[in-house]
Amino acid sequence: MIAYLDTSILLRVLFGQPPLLREWGKWERAYTSELCGVEARRAIDRLRLDQALNDTEVAAAQEELTRLERGIGRIGLTRLVLRRAALPMATAVKTLDALHLASAMIFQERCAQPIIFATHDEKQATAARALGFACIGT
Repeated sequence: MIAYLDTSILLRVLFGQPPLLREWGKWERAYTSELCGVEARRAIDRLRLDQALNDTEVAAAQEELTRLERGIGRIGLTRLVLRRAALPMATAVKTLDALHLASAMIFQERCAQPIIFATHDEKQATAARALGFACIGT
């Protein structure tokens, strides 16, 4: 199985928040948008600003995120991805979700085989299914 991971998947693993993805690590390969690193680091910083993480915990979270990213291929935010994300979608989606969906669509077209879309976000899963993806995580 080739999996596309949206940010919700990595954040739950990073912070150990249940329910974790049952299929975690059972894929042949996993990919995500380079957007995922930005979103995850913003989440870490928001937790720091909300004083939910102290300096030691921030450092540990950053280190763990970097370790997780090493095992996941990244899809660039190219002009093609940006253009595809700007097109109408099968369901209503927010901008960052559209970028994830566009990244997954383009990646699937390029690798010429089906990929599984992994998300813990129900709306994102609905949008992915409407675009023909099989989904896990919801």
